[in-house]
Amino acid sequence: MIPHLVTHLPGPARMIRSLRHRNFRLYFFGQVLSLNGTWMQSVAQSWLVYRLTGSGTWLGAVMFANLIPVLLLSLVGGVVADRFDRRRLMLLLHFLAMLQAVTLATATLQGWVTPPLLLLLALWLGLVHAFEVPARHALMASLVPRADLPNAIALNSSAFNIARTVGPALAGALVAWVGEGWVFALNAATFLGVLAGLAWMRVDARPSGEQRGSAWQNLKEGLGYVRSHPTIRAVILLVALLSMVAAVLTVLMPLVVDRRFGGQSLELGLFLGAVGLGALLGAINLARKRGGRTLLPSIARAALLAGAGLLLFPLVSWQWLALPILVVIGFGQTTVAASTNTYIQMEVPDLLRGRVMSIFSTLFIGLMPLGSLLGGAVGDWLGPVPTVVAAGMAMLAGGLLFLARCRPCAAGGR
Repeated sequence: MIPHLVTHLPGPARMIRSLRHRNFRLYFFGQVLSLNGTWMQSVAQSWLVYRLTGSGTWLGAVMFANLIPVLLLSLVGGVVADRFDRRRLMLLLHFLAMLQAVTLATATLQGWVTPPLLLLLALWLGLVHAFEVPARHALMASLVPRADLPNAIALNSSAFNIARTVGPALAGALVAWVGEGWVFALNAATFLGVLAGLAWMRVDARPSGEQRGSAWQNLKEGLGYVRSHPTIRAVILLVALLSMVAAVLTVLMPLVVDRRFGGQSLELGLFLGAVGLGALLGAINLARKRGGRTLLPSIARAALLAGAGLLLFPLVSWQWLALPILVVIGFGQTTVAASTNTYIQMEVPDLLRGRVMSIFSTLFIGLMPLGSLLGGAVGDWLGPVPTVVAAGMAMLAGGLLFLARCRPCAAGGR
């Protein structure tokens, strides 16, 4: 379809227009299946760690091990994504992630699982993610025409957040019914969907243009590009702050559910599912937009919304009130993250896409382990409620600062 005719599609069709492209359809539906399993494993693992240790510090340590490789190696992953076929790279990385899930399921079902083993397996998955995340972001531009790229990013975020909504609720019920080990086994099976989708694609996913110089020089080119674009730098820094405060909420959620609301694994799944529902609504809202500098004020407002929700959530005492607040938090967080992703992808040249998106990934995902470790330790010291309140105040301050600075950027400055 000619790009300018997209505007004449009816509203609902325009929101899912990227699914007209075969390669993106294969990727999208494979991701929906696999991401549900990933979220189920994440919730089940969190509950298993808490059941074995009862410690916020251990919860933070396992999440730290899962995410710290992204902080340390994602920039290297971006260089790799700009040098090799991104589809083949994704095939290899998803296969390694499936092996990790099989190992975790086997150890749990056989009764071999211990907190140190969970730490090592979390580190394994984190090493995979350090290379998978920049490759995944960079692959997106090969699956759809440029005119449909903002919609594809929004739909990809929708897939993530459908899983974020459904996965935790399913995990909570399944953990209570059959235990954590079978949840890990189910996650391993869901990788077959994304592996099949990647294998069936017909796409040239090699980076456009020729990479010159050493890997170190390529890395410096990506860092230099971000440094020379103040607007991109500003949105990435806001996402870095979002990463830290979101990690605090995630790692302390089992403690808040237990100590504030008297809940168990089922309630944990419902609470995390409420965040996922809000995130899904945010992604659907973004699917209607075209991207560009008009996203910048929306990013600022969403940051303020997420901060206000984080501030209020731990102060309420009723589950029926906490759940809609969590929906608001999820809406704000996803609007910030996905809008930033869209803005950067539309601005950056394909030759630098892997490296620039690896910087985004490093600060968005890579800082989560620091937030998890810090949040878990401070949560054990001060308690989960004051810690989450402090995270909300930090997000509000960051949103206000970005709002003050984004107006001249949206008006035309770089």
